[in-house]
Amino acid sequence: MTKRKKIILICLILLIIAILLISPALMADSGNTTNDSFTQAKKYLERDIYHDHRTTIYCGAEFNADKSIKLPAGFTSPRYRSKKIEWEHVVPAENFGRTFAEWRDGHPSCVDKKGKPFKGRKCAELASRDYRLMQADMYNLYPAIGSVNALRQNYNFTQFQSDTPSSFGSCLMKIQDRKAEPPESARGIIARTYLYFEGAYRRYRMSDAQRKLMQAWDKTYPLQDWECERACRIQQIQKNTNKVLKDKCQAKGLWPC
Repeated sequence: MTKRKKIILICLILLIIAILLISPALMADSGNTTNDSFTQAKKYLERDIYHDHRTTIYCGAEFNADKSIKLPAGFTSPRYRSKKIEWEHVVPAENFGRTFAEWRDGHPSCVDKKGKPFKGRKCAELASRDYRLMQADMYNLYPAIGSVNALRQNYNFTQFQSDTPSSFGSCLMKIQDRKAEPPESARGIIARTYLYFEGAYRRYRMSDAQRKLMQAWDKTYPLQDWECERACRIQQIQKNTNKVLKDKCQAKGLWPC
């Protein structure tokens, strides 16, 4: 082997070593790494994030410190749970939860008092810290009227024909055929939440159709001042940055941190 070939070989070996050392850092999730308690996340949201902006995401309903809701005039619901707000996973917990083996298949630690194994969300919460971190990510949690949260379930968002009726009277949230269309006031917020979540967690990926819809909504529905304030407050508590929002807020001179 010539001297030149030896040098090339050594350089290739060093390059491979460098890639192996650097790639884990490049591939690391940039989502929530500090709080794995969904209960604690809700407390932070109620006390520190929404204390002066108590408005639900889909229907614009006001709520107080006890989570009791002042329903908008003309609001109707085919389901119960309309008296209190609930914290809605805009990217549904089931949609990322099913990427975990504990959710799909169970885990040796997931056995009830009668010795019967279980799986699903309860098992993922018990056996996987990575799942708990995603579940407790406050960037993905928004206040919603309980009955709206219940009816939305884990349905993906879409756009229906313009003559599709609202599912909640005066609140223009539409749910049918296992799909949901939010009011225009929520679409930009939803889009930027989906784009953050996909960028922050390697295991979560939208379908091509859902990603195109979110990218379109992001462009169509302008950034709101509250999105920037909310993201700043969450960053101070959760310690990770929502790059999607921070970059857009800074570009518009709206980043308050």
